[in-house]
Order: sequence, then structure tokens, then C-alpha cells
Amino acid sequence: MRPENYKPVKHPPSEEYDLYFGPNHPGIEGNYALKVRLSGDEVQHVRADGGYLHRGFEKLMEERLWIQNIALVPRICVPDPVPMEETYSRAVEILGQIEVPERAQWIRTLCLEMSRVTAHLFYFGGHAATMGMYSNMFWGVSDRDRVLDLFEELTGARVYHMYTTPGGVRRDIPEGFLQRLSETLDYLETRLPEFDDLFFANPVVENRARGAGPMSPEQALEWGVTGPNLRACGLPFDLRRDDPYLVYDQLEFDIPTRSEGDAYARTMVRREELIQSIYILRQVIARLPSVKGPIRAPLPNPLAWNLPHGDAYTRTESSKGELGFFVVSNGGTRPWRVHVRGPSQMHAVQVLEQITVGQRLEDVAQIMFSLDACPPEVDR
Repeated sequence: MRPENYKPVKHPPSEEYDLYFGPNHPGIEGNYALKVRLSGDEVQHVRADGGYLHRGFEKLMEERLWIQNIALVPRICVPDPVPMEETYSRAVEILGQIEVPERAQWIRTLCLEMSRVTAHLFYFGGHAATMGMYSNMFWGVSDRDRVLDLFEELTGARVYHMYTTPGGVRRDIPEGFLQRLSETLDYLETRLPEFDDLFFANPVVENRARGAGPMSPEQALEWGVTGPNLRACGLPFDLRRDDPYLVYDQLEFDIPTRSEGDAYARTMVRREELIQSIYILRQVIARLPSVKGPIRAPLPNPLAWNLPHGDAYTRTESSKGELGFFVVSNGGTRPWRVHVRGPSQMHAVQVLEQITVGQRLEDVAQIMFSLDACPPEVDR
């Protein structure tokens, strides 16, 4: 019972209020969150909050042997782990002046494009889920599992493969693997028209995603945007073509772009990239049987492996954008310093805080997911 002299407190009227968006919302995987200030349902201000995600990858790498970090780096970006292994391994190879056999380079390229396919399928389902279209999410995860089955056959693990190591790869391709991969690619190509009907050409998706979270080319360059998010602004930059590594200079592929720079453009660029990855994989499948030789360079005991003094910076075109590793050696058995330049650092903080202002509350989730960020990359 309220006392007889109770008087309710009257607050001054205000049009603005704060909302904690996350950390369990599917807008970005993990416990990432946004502190959003709203006026009605319009976003006025956004502050990114990594929550309790910090995992200290870079310092952990400095406390582990060179070879032990192969088990750690895939966890920096779970949906697309292969570029982490490959980029770190190339940095170690530069420091150790290790020449990777040609066959291993082709196999690494195969794994990178398989990982890009799985990442984009996961993205399609996640973006759809932010608009309440869960059928597309189930389809994307289910079709991704078919490629993960192949990863499990090749590496022994579905997600954290630990397959690319300094000097090459851990094992050769199993008998019949390329045929099974080719059949999986055939299946994915037959699924694209169904994804178009359900998601990409769906009027609901077009109406919701067109104009959501737009970026101009000038803004994208100023903010350091890379990868599909940059190409969705009409800028055709791709490290696989513009600064090639492994065997990408021997492959043919297009660089899909869009000009709108909004959430729909970012989604459609990734759809076209999925087609290009399938095209690249078919070229590798055709070429790989004729590339003979070892799958890794001879190395000393990795548990007592001292690399010379020096530093190396390597970068890879991951599904999220430009991924870079800066590794410094002081001549010991482990890295002296490591810095990871993940594309999500820019996309999930600086960019997201800018492009959500002026948007509606119901579009915040899809704008978050349209940038395709990996929160562990942000809080390393």
C-alpha cells in the first residue's frame, strides 16, 4: 500500500531516450552491443561496446611458440578462420625465409576460397534473420555445413582447422576429395535461384535494405573501409588481384561492385562474390592434380625453432576485408610482438557508429550485420 502522502515524481518531458542494443541480438555474433540514443524510433547517436569479449589474442601469441599460435589464430574470426592461419603463416615464412612448395600454395588457395564460401553463406542467413526471415538463415547454415563436412574430411576439424602451417599444409588432399568438392559446388549453384526467390529478390528485403546505412566512396576511403563493404561503394579494390599472393595471379575472376553503398549493395556484392569463389574453386580443382611435389617445406623441430631478428607484415583478402598480421621476432622461439589488423575494427566501430545515425531502430540490426564484422577482431 502506498502511504497517504505519496506523490509521484514528475520527470520533465524528453523526446530522447537511451537503449542498450545487445549483447545477445543477432546483429553481430558474440556479445557485442551498441548504446543507442533515440528520438522516437530514429537513431541520434551510437556508441559501440565490446562488452566482456576481450580475449587478448595478440598478447597470448607473444607467450606461445611460433607453431602453437596456429591453434590460436583461427579463433579471432570464427566464421572465416582460414585467412587467419594463412596470413600468420606467411608472416612467419617471411621471417624464416621459408619457401612454400607450389602444391601447398594451390591447396591453401583452395582452403581460402572454401572458407569464403562458408562465410558468405553464414552472412546471407544472418542478414535475413535480422529482418525476421529465419527460413533463409536455416538454409544458409545448412548449406554451409556441406562445405564444413569437406573441411572436416580434409583437416579433421569443421571450424578450427589448424591446417595451414608455416611451410605448407599439414596433409595432402584425400582421394576423391576434389570430386566431392565439385559436386558440392554443383549443388550450391542449383541453390542460388532459390536463395534469390527467398531473399535476394524478395521485395521485403529490397524495401528494408535499400538506403539503409549508406556510405559514399569518399566516406569509405576516409574511414578505412575494405573488402565487400568497400566494393559496395563502387571501388573495385581486392588484394587477390591488386596485391596477389599464393597463386591468385594465375587465376581468372571478376571483382563485383555496386554503386549504392547501402546494406542491400553490401549483400549483393557478397552474393556475386560467392559465384566468383565457385569459379575460382573450379579452376583450382582443374589445375591441382597436375601440380606435383611436396606439401610442406622441411623445417627444424618446431618446439625449439628460433627465427631470425626482423619483422614482417602480410595481408590477405578475407571475406570481411583486408586482414593484416604484423609480426616481430627478436631471434627467440616465440614472437616478440604481434599486431592483427582486422577489418572488423574499422567496420564494427567507426563505420557502424557513423552510418546508423539517422536510421530507424528496426534497421540497426541489419545495418550491423550488413557490415559482416567479427567482434573478436575488434577486441583482440
